[in-house]
Amino acid sequence: MALRSTDILTQTPQGLYCPLGDFHIDPIRPVKRALITHGHSDHARAGHRAVMATRETLRIMGVRYGEDFAATTQEAALGESAKLGDVTVRFTPAGHVLGSAQISIEAGGTRVVVSGDYKRAEDPTCLPYEVVPCDVFITEATFGLPVFRHPDTRDEVRKLLDSVALFPERAHIVGAYALGKAQRVMALLREEGYDKPIHLHGAMERLTELYKSEGVPLGETPKVVAAERSKLAGAIVLCPPSSIQDLWSRRFPDPVTCFASGWMQVRARARQKGVELPLVISDHSDWDDLCRTIVETGAGEVWVTHGQEDALVHWCTTQGIQARPLHMLGYGDEGEAEPDETAHPPVEPPAHPPLEGEGRSASAIRGGVGSASADEVAVPTPPRPLADPPPQGEDSSP
Repeated sequence: MALRSTDILTQTPQGLYCPLGDFHIDPIRPVKRALITHGHSDHARAGHRAVMATRETLRIMGVRYGEDFAATTQEAALGESAKLGDVTVRFTPAGHVLGSAQISIEAGGTRVVVSGDYKRAEDPTCLPYEVVPCDVFITEATFGLPVFRHPDTRDEVRKLLDSVALFPERAHIVGAYALGKAQRVMALLREEGYDKPIHLHGAMERLTELYKSEGVPLGETPKVVAAERSKLAGAIVLCPPSSIQDLWSRRFPDPVTCFASGWMQVRARARQKGVELPLVISDHSDWDDLCRTIVETGAGEVWVTHGQEDALVHWCTTQGIQARPLHMLGYGDEGEAEPDETAHPPVEPPAHPPLEGEGRSASAIRGGVGSASADEVAVPTPPRPLADPPPQGEDSSP
């Protein structure tokens, strides 16, 4: 007899828990054993006794939290099954950031897939999303409203390059999350033929070097030196989203403020953040891709988490798919929900638990910023995660 989905996965204060395997997935508090989908700090936290994740995610956690972020670690090879207690788990590419994975859990003839964060759009910095057929699909819903239909990412990158060509006397300051989004923007700029140095805020340096060491071609990426900011006319500079609004960005020559985020489709958000050139670039699936993915998994039951849950649940029911929202707290939505890491000192990992269960106008080349109704969409400000602020190096991707 096939097991029920709730026999395999349940909700606890720490997050999703598999009693048959005695592990949590992306827990928000320290636990005995954690399986981690990807390295963003709303999913990957320090202090667990044991962590299982892809090799790249383990490296990212080591860079962000220090090598002792967990008592023990186990590398999960993509596509390979592993037995944990009475269940079989498998990690499959999620297409979100470097090392990101979905986690499938199988027992008693039932397969549950936890998507983590994912996207279906092309990304030269990570493996593409792979559909995993399943009985129960647990999906994110960051952009789970029909108004969110992301434009072609390369067109957004070309807007940036057009602006650089149009205003060679101005520096272009691009706010992007330090893990995933920044490296994706760099890689796409390189693929579009931009071969000049791409200058980086110091908070992005370590993770960018990690991507390079994994074979991602990002070209020359020097760190911005304070004394030389006035010399960077015509340059592209990447920084955490919060830095585009502080004194750090105002020292550049007549800066064009840009922000690479899926939320830039909402014009009110761009205005609120003082963004002159919004770039709608997201590391999450839009409405169409969320719906397409659910159908392609063949799941008869869908659980929806961290995002616009109710709209996606309603869509599922109209398709004859049983669905429910999880209403889980502690997870971000495009990285904007995470604290500004440049405003906090690095956080020491918590103790291991006991063994218990962000001049002249560039708007002429801005183009459209999404659906005409995006201004009217009630997109709530995402909740901040419950965990402590992550260490310096990521404003997240996202």
